[in-house]
Amino acid sequence: MRRVCLTLPTDRACAATLRAVAEEAAYGARHFGVEVHLLVLDSSGPAALAAHREAVAALPPEPGVVVHHFDEDEQRDFLRRAVVRSGVAAPDRVLDLMLPSGVSYGACTNRAFLIAEALGCASVHRRDSDSRYQYLDGKPVFPIHHELTALGRRAADVAGAMSRSRLDPALADRQVAMVGGSFVGEMSVDVAEIRALDPLVYDDLVGLTVPAGYPEVWRRNLVDEAFRGAGTAAFTGDLSTLTTVSPTRVDMCNVAFARGVYGRVPLPPATDTIGSDYFLLHLVHGARLPGVLHNRHIVNFHTPERRSDAGFLAYQLRLTKFLLAVPYLRAVYAGAAAAGDGLLDGDGLLRASGVAALVRGGTGIDPVENGERFDVVERSYRKLGGRYAAAADVLAARRERLLDEARRDMADFALLLDAWAPLVRAGEGDPPSTKGSTA
Repeated sequence: MRRVCLTLPTDRACAATLRAVAEEAAYGARHFGVEVHLLVLDSSGPAALAAHREAVAALPPEPGVVVHHFDEDEQRDFLRRAVVRSGVAAPDRVLDLMLPSGVSYGACTNRAFLIAEALGCASVHRRDSDSRYQYLDGKPVFPIHHELTALGRRAADVAGAMSRSRLDPALADRQVAMVGGSFVGEMSVDVAEIRALDPLVYDDLVGLTVPAGYPEVWRRNLVDEAFRGAGTAAFTGDLSTLTTVSPTRVDMCNVAFARGVYGRVPLPPATDTIGSDYFLLHLVHGARLPGVLHNRHIVNFHTPERRSDAGFLAYQLRLTKFLLAVPYLRAVYAGAAAAGDGLLDGDGLLRASGVAALVRGGTGIDPVENGERFDVVERSYRKLGGRYAAAADVLAARRERLLDEARRDMADFALLLDAWAPLVRAGEGDPPSTKGSTA
């Protein structure tokens, strides 16, 4: 029986979301005859962790569903064993990149990838704790429906099950590597308040995500559409497209990858950097691997924590680090698009060595550019005043450190890319174990 991993990484209270994702796991097992491993990777504090333990224990048994709930100590034990067996260089550094002390969107998903490999899963399906499902006729609309329909199958064999195909016929023999949708509801990056306070400042900040030299009309459209997902329209029926999926059309709360992707290439492990976990979306697109884009969009919402003073400051730091990471990531994405099929081996799978070369090459951008980007962020926040001006003071005090971290984050990513294949092999057949795992 095919095994798949439906994962929910979290560092906040989300018992309701956990129960909803468990329903999706049951749907997948029931409708597709697969064994779904529901993997909850929990970095929450003691109170939320205890509530999640209770929620997991209360889940009704479902045929074909195996539930795993691992706290950070349990994850660390598994990672330490894998790192030691792998024989990788700088083992302590690799362990820290896999489970850093700070928040890392890429690292938490990398742990899911590695554990899925240890469990013998053929795909990983990711959801987020600050999201929920849409409903149609009183029933939740689960993205796993399209994911299990297409992932890992030959694109030509999937075409008939899709609403339409826009895939280059030359790619028809390749396997579907990714299936994804977007979100509706609140913006994925919490910048709506900035837009309301000063649209010109919003344009300056979000414009930092657009490559230089774009025609103004294109730039304007990209700024207007950034972080808005699929808008607010309610789901009324399925629309699925076989294609090479544009990374701007997919959100990481609503995506699934075949193991031929994440088993070869991890995500950047940068800490305190939003958007760092979107790397594989760009890589799959650049390598011209087939995918499916669907409209079973997930509902995104913002948790109250980020509205607190501490949460606000932490979020502005993560947004700033993302804006400083953009030039490095953009260089890699451009290299991937230029390489195209050259990123694949003879079996049509990603070559980690080729990706690592692009990442190392991307660390050589002109540091003056990022200094100027930082100036835009600081100047924009001061114009906004209030809490943003206070955040600008904090950011300014950390200026050189943040600029250096943006460069070092890519060097760390290259190190992890080199270590990934040995880590995957070392973890195979030896998944974590805990009292939080139930069949």
